[in-house]
Amino acid sequence: MPALVLVEVSIHDPELYESYKKLTPGSMLPFGGKFVVRGAQTESLEGDWNPERLVILEFPSVQKAKDWWNSEEYTKAKNIRYQAAKSKMLVVESL
Repeated sequence: MPALVLVEVSIHDPELYESYKKLTPGSMLPFGGKFVVRGAQTESLEGDWNPERLVILEFPSVQKAKDWWNSEEYTKAKNIRYQAAKSKMLVVESL
């Protein structure tokens, strides 16, 4: 069953975050991942949720998403993200 990874990001070092953005797409390919939303403008319809940046990824399964997140390829990018931004990330089964 497909899975979505939802990421809310608040960037405090935009220049360093650009390095993260360059590494992430290639790290997803071996796991069948692709971008569904990558930083597009958001508009809150209910509540006070207004993320600075929202990213949604799609993977073939929750396990593939977890394998990507734990991979050596993504760990390099992830360590840059930890320095450049604060984020929240969820994985959820899709329909």
